Amino acid sequence: MFQGSSALTLDAKGRVSIPTRHRDALVSQVEGRLTLTRHPDGCLLVYPRPVWEEKREEIAKFPMSARPLQRLLLGNAQDVDMDGSGRILVAPELRHAAGLVREVMLLGMGSHFELWDAAEYTRREAEDLAKGMPEVLEQFSF
Repeated sequence: MFQGSSALTLDAKGRVSIPTRHRDALVSQVEGRLTLTRHPDGCLLVYPRPVWEEKREEIAKFPMSARPLQRLLLGNAQDVDMDGSGRILVAPELRHAAGLVREVMLLGMGSHFELWDAAEYTRREAEDLAKGMPEVLEQFSF
């Protein structure tokens, strides 16, 4: 289970270093093999490859009415491997789609990660918090 947030920087080639606390698990469990794709919220999803392969099968079974979501998720998916320094290359198309320029946030979301432009994530988080608690949390206690 991946959790926590990390402020990271894309280098000039579009690479980002996976934090050590996640890197070790990813190397030992999936040999550093990941898949990146777009998320409807505007960030990128970063999946360990075996988890993505399960998700990919689920997404492929969506009904025709979900074709736009299939195009977004499957049509933009790119397999990447961590290099010896624990970095992954984020393709220019994905960087552009998510507005990633330099400062980014990597969020552990359980089985996968979200990769956000840092400024957009801060703006989005403030906006979401201002909306208050969604109904689903009425039955949840912190």
